[in-house]
Amino acid sequence: MYIVFCVAIHGFVGLARILDTLNYVYFLGFLSLGVTFVIATGGIDFSIGPVMFCCALISGYCLNMYGVPIGASILISILVGLAFGLFNGYLVAYWSVPAFIVSMASMNIGKGIGAVFTKTQSVSWPMQGTPGGSFRNIVAVNGFPTGIIIFLAAAFVCGIVLYNTKAGRYILCLGSNREAVRLSGVNTKKWEMLAYVICGLLVGVAAVFFVAAYTTVQPGYGDQYNNEAIAGCVMGGTSMVGGLASILGTVIGVVTISLLQEGILAFGLGKDIQLIVTGIIVIVAVYADVSARRKKN
Repeated sequence: MYIVFCVAIHGFVGLARILDTLNYVYFLGFLSLGVTFVIATGGIDFSIGPVMFCCALISGYCLNMYGVPIGASILISILVGLAFGLFNGYLVAYWSVPAFIVSMASMNIGKGIGAVFTKTQSVSWPMQGTPGGSFRNIVAVNGFPTGIIIFLAAAFVCGIVLYNTKAGRYILCLGSNREAVRLSGVNTKKWEMLAYVICGLLVGVAAVFFVAAYTTVQPGYGDQYNNEAIAGCVMGGTSMVGGLASILGTVIGVVTISLLQEGILAFGLGKDIQLIVTGIIVIVAVYADVSARRKKN
């Protein structure tokens, strides 16, 4: 795809274009890693984008208005995401509320809390070279994309958790055959809730990378990143019905979505075209997954 864009678009070649793509990869990648755990259980979370903005708004407001140190503000962002993960997971696992309904409710709650907390004002984080601006080194240092190292390290850890721990195996088994897992004496509610907690934690981290790359956050936004994050998972081989997930596939899917977004903008097309293309990708990927499972069965 990168080669095609380089040939078709004048001026697409260059380090600046790659860095722009990577800036999109970082926050979208953490969103996708998180929702991969949820989808692996057979669930879904449509709140990740607005919750990411909520995390960035609350922590950024604390930084600007209350003088909270930058390190503590980053911790606040992660804790807010974790709180939403606990909330979603508890309702889905212990109250048996459908994940679709819970995540849609959390999406609106996240938008509302972010707007109320900041009094509907946008929030900006410190620029590089200003007090507190050194946190942007997590994205790039002197043009070197340090963010890709952090993201790949996080993906590696997620892969270990999902494939080589009891928690990860139970999460995958829940999506494969929940009743069989329950009849085996496993506390399915605990492990299902854990998937949402992991997702919330990574959403909080995604918020930090978003503001490190793009500075300003506005209340009421974030919906568009839900589909892109889910598309990255599905393109990478994670099954929408659960039981099958690929962390490496998610990484590749996220890079593809981010590069596609950058290419569409370079063509001079609007965000609306990108939304259409992303929606088509989701449909095609889910259809391919369903067809493959049908043939296998």
